[in-house]
Amino acid sequence: MSNVIRFGVSIDSKLLDEFDNHIKEEGYETRSKAISDLIESNLRGKSTKLDGMSSGAIIYIYDHSHRDIVSRLIDIQHDYHDIIISMQHVHIDHDNCLEIVTVNGKSVDIDKLYNRLKTLKNIKRINIILT
Repeated sequence: MSNVIRFGVSIDSKLLDEFDNHIKEEGYETRSKAISDLIESNLRGKSTKLDGMSSGAIIYIYDHSHRDIVSRLIDIQHDYHDIIISMQHVHIDHDNCLEIVTVNGKSVDIDKLYNRLKTLKNIKRINIILT
């Protein structure tokens, strides 16, 4: 059994209320278990410090009305053509697009691609899921 460490966290009361409602809906019995699962999921889902290969998806939403982002995305995608397996582009509404980039390759390269994408201006949301 692992060592359990107790620590304090400061959090906005409204955010804590939302979190409590969320974990109740999910069926958690304690905040500790919910927080532990969130941390583990976040670290595992984004961790590319593994030696070797990973596969997964990078999912992001952006505002295509800012035309410079489209060309910047294409340039980045071409820079990583060796690890990008496929892409799906979805028009969410008039201005917003969602892209799912399927990746397979060295974990360190996937991490570099993710970091380049997440720092682009007009990327509204981004997430990475790796296995």
